[in-house]
Amino acid sequence: MNLLEEFRKNIVPQLMKELGVDNPMQVPRIEKVVINVTDGEAVKDPKILDVIAQDLALITGQKPRLIRARKSVAAFHLRKGMPIALKVTLRGKRAYDFIVRLVHFALPRVRDFRGIPLDGFDGRGNYNFGLSEHTVFPEIDIDKVKRVFGMDINITTTAKTDREALALLRALGFPFERR
Repeated sequence: MNLLEEFRKNIVPQLMKELGVDNPMQVPRIEKVVINVTDGEAVKDPKILDVIAQDLALITGQKPRLIRARKSVAAFHLRKGMPIALKVTLRGKRAYDFIVRLVHFALPRVRDFRGIPLDGFDGRGNYNFGLSEHTVFPEIDIDKVKRVFGMDINITTTAKTDREALALLRALGFPFERR
């Protein structure tokens, strides 16, 4: 059983009880997961983004979208239109599958892991955090890695408050830090 089916059968009733809602449609859900990778070296050598795109496609199962600079910034030697980042947006089953791989396989492989921080909520039920290395994902063969990169992960939920979003992410197995 995948996480989406488990969510519907087991997690929704648990969250209904925990949040005190009567209708299963009021239970918060994952809308999308956005993975963003930016590399400063891409300004000097745009081919680095091709290497990163291959690994990001392996991790997410989806081809990343190239993001170009919106403005010129002289201090960074950046011109408008230069490729600077890659972005993947996962929705539906792919988003839930990515969350399973992230929570159960990637995060436990992070060195000195003490949980993901609780201060990544935005006040509207969305959660953001970063990983410093992409090599923690099981799809990546460490011997074949040409460039190690970090990534920002944004989880957008239908929750209206941070409390609801925290309950949802805890029910999905996210290992938050203890305070």
